[in-house]
Amino acid sequence: MADTPTIFEWAGGREPMVRWLETFYDAVERDDLLGAVFGGTVSREHRDHVADWWCEVMGGPAEYTAHRGGYPHMLSKHRGLAISGAQRLRFVTLLSTAADDANLPADPEFRAAVMGYAEWGTRLAVENSAPDATPVGQAPVPRWDWGVAPPYQP
Repeated sequence: MADTPTIFEWAGGREPMVRWLETFYDAVERDDLLGAVFGGTVSREHRDHVADWWCEVMGGPAEYTAHRGGYPHMLSKHRGLAISGAQRLRFVTLLSTAADDANLPADPEFRAAVMGYAEWGTRLAVENSAPDATPVGQAPVPRWDWGVAPPYQP
């Protein structure tokens, strides 16, 4: 469907995506399980880099690939972290709650798409962060799509 907007476009572009991730990382800083992973504070640099990643993944500009080192850089940030299943689940839960708090689109298609990526990506992060992990070292930044349920447009 050539006229179907990207997930990034459906969200409203960069500003709502940044608002969502700022809300999320504010919650992370207050969270006992995840706050310690970031030393109690999520840096401005980290927030900006993750915003670029999510925007690109959801169909926005390829800023992370062009200016942040692409997939290899993201992978390097997760290597050796030994992310636990409990941390992964809390991460996804806080992302979902932050989407509500940041007033991202609430339609089921949008939420299924962004949370589908969150589930997929965090499960890869758990695998790639294991001490004995041997992840693929080179890959493109993923470009997530609507899957089986594009947004309803009359």
